[in-house]
Amino acid sequence: MIDEGADIIDIGGESTRPGSEAVPAKEQIKRVIPVIKKLSKSIPVSIDTYKSEVAKAALNEGACMVNDISGLHFDKKMGSVVAAFKAGITIMHIQGTPKNMQIKPHYDDLIAEIINYLNKGLAIAENTGILNDRIMLDPGFGFGKTISHNLEILKRLREIKSLGYPILIGTSRKSAIGQVLNLPVEERLEGTAATVAIAIQNGADIIRVHDVLQMKRVAEMTDAITRRP
Repeated sequence: MIDEGADIIDIGGESTRPGSEAVPAKEQIKRVIPVIKKLSKSIPVSIDTYKSEVAKAALNEGACMVNDISGLHFDKKMGSVVAAFKAGITIMHIQGTPKNMQIKPHYDDLIAEIINYLNKGLAIAENTGILNDRIMLDPGFGFGKTISHNLEILKRLREIKSLGYPILIGTSRKSAIGQVLNLPVEERLEGTAATVAIAIQNGADIIRVHDVLQMKRVAEMTDAITRRP
């Protein structure tokens, strides 16, 4: 990933895919710390966790950013940990938990509800002392969303961008792409590329991907069309 041009490596010790079971903090720490120690010497490392205990251990060992799928909602200590290290934080939207989030997700007003949730996370960040320039927002593509919800997020991403923070988006290989194209996970490269290009066009600043080389090219080409003076 580093050789292919990644700017940040996101390390997690617990899967948060739909239906996944929670992993205890101590087990997460056991899994991620050796990787973080080694990688953080070469590239900025993000810790993918919603548990403050894991975040603290990771930040102590060289991580510089926390990717919290709960947007600071699940663990009341997370904001203070991030603030103490002056770390970066991705505040993400989720409906429910990874275990149940894909069981009939429903919204009366999708974008308004996402923005409301993110604003609550921003309030937590402010109240715990997280630096404003360390914050990114993620609308949570695939986290408690139907296919139509996910597509609407990409179409209306600028409404979330209007909150005034950098936007991180993670569409890579996700089931919404597989369902639209009727393709298995290993054949979703082109579908991912389409979502990445649209997301960048509509305001995304950071893309979380598996296929670094290909998506970096997509990002550079999209930037050249949409963002170059």
